[in-house]
Amino acid sequence: MQRLFEFVNTRLTIFSRLMLGNLAVLVIATGVSAYAILQLGHMREITHRIIQVHNALIALDKDMTSALLSETRYEKKFVLLQDQSLYEGFLAAKADFEKYLNEAMALAESAKVTDALRRVRELNQAYQARFEEEIASVRPPGRAPRKRYSREKERLVNAAMEELAQLRALSQQSIIDTVQELDEAGTRARTVAMAITGTAFLFGIALSFGITRSITQPLACLKKKTRDIAEGIFEADTPPSSPPEIGALAGAFNTMCAKLQEADRVKSDFYSLMSHELRTPLTSIREGTNMFLEGLGGEVTAKQRELLVIIAEESSRLIDLVSRLLELSKLEAGMLAFNMSRTDLIPLVAQSVREVAPLAAAKDIRIEHAMEEIPFVTVEAERILQVLRNLIGNALKFTPRGGTVRVAVSRAGGEVTVSVTDTGPGIPKEEFAVVFEKFRQASPVSPPRFQGTGLGLAIVRHIIQAHGGRVWVESEVGRGSTFTFALPA
Repeated sequence: MQRLFEFVNTRLTIFSRLMLGNLAVLVIATGVSAYAILQLGHMREITHRIIQVHNALIALDKDMTSALLSETRYEKKFVLLQDQSLYEGFLAAKADFEKYLNEAMALAESAKVTDALRRVRELNQAYQARFEEEIASVRPPGRAPRKRYSREKERLVNAAMEELAQLRALSQQSIIDTVQELDEAGTRARTVAMAITGTAFLFGIALSFGITRSITQPLACLKKKTRDIAEGIFEADTPPSSPPEIGALAGAFNTMCAKLQEADRVKSDFYSLMSHELRTPLTSIREGTNMFLEGLGGEVTAKQRELLVIIAEESSRLIDLVSRLLELSKLEAGMLAFNMSRTDLIPLVAQSVREVAPLAAAKDIRIEHAMEEIPFVTVEAERILQVLRNLIGNALKFTPRGGTVRVAVSRAGGEVTVSVTDTGPGIPKEEFAVVFEKFRQASPVSPPRFQGTGLGLAIVRHIIQAHGGRVWVESEVGRGSTFTFALPA
């Protein structure tokens, strides 16, 4: 069974799956229709029996009753008048009675009806025999008929009429029974049809779900993998069993991921190597410049001092950039160790706010804070301080003079969240995904454009993820942005 499941999942193409699914639904629909046709045929047979047999017997019963009454009328008149035309009328009624009786015998389906018709025939024949005897007894004409013949004939006719009434009752009861059978057949057909339809509906849903799931699940994995690639995660995943077309696409994705991963590794190695190689000469340049500024290389003029200050500042900026590159490379490679400990976040947030207070005062920016009581978290304090300095520093950089920066600490479920909100220009929603990528900055919605390395938020993301947390941004153009990170409580 497992091999069959694997064969279906890995060998059947999407076209084959859809065709087989549609064929299965068609077979089910055909089966339901065939059952309905059979039941309709059965109900038609029952209806035909009512019309062609039972109603016909009732009609023949009436005709036989009418013919028998005609016989009695003609025979009584003939006995009295001895008119040959009356006797011929009796014979015609007798022939009609026999015809109707034979037709009824041909339609009879039950033993009771057959026995009743046979008794009617016997009684009619006995009646006709008494009539013949009576005719013989009244000849020559003018002789009075004997009363005993009249009583005997009347008894036989009444008995025949009773049998015909019993036959009519049997036919009516047969109609009632047949109608009841028709109702039961309809109820049974409806119940079975509903059961088959319900089962077919559930089977169709299950089949459709299975086919759709076998196609959409690997596509969802590929969609997630595409999102991971966009976020810089190039791990090659083995997708679940899938149709050959999607399997080939997944294989191409994995090959692409492997090549991207190799390219990213080479790039990270290059950044790491270049950062390491650049730090030493840059440090030498900065220290040499500082020695000139301190007068160790001789007297410097005011113009030379100005140039040396610029060189020292730019050297420090390059060293900071190289240090960030090196740090990011180690974070991406998982080579940076973290010394975790149980820590209270509130003092770290307060320290970060105190550090940037002079800068905020210089830009006439008000810093607000809202700190709830929260549990301790397991973090490396210095790395979290680095995250806070980066986020609050960015908020101050993008907030215009006279604006507000708000820092909030709260607990949400099983997480502790820290959010930094500014009143800057905001970030377009389509650029939320790029602000945490290295060397990427969101496009400004209005001047001025703030220059940066595009490494700070990338480092923030790696640090928070290394702590088992998550970081995201919420923003509205013209209303400012809120950067939030959450750590497990």
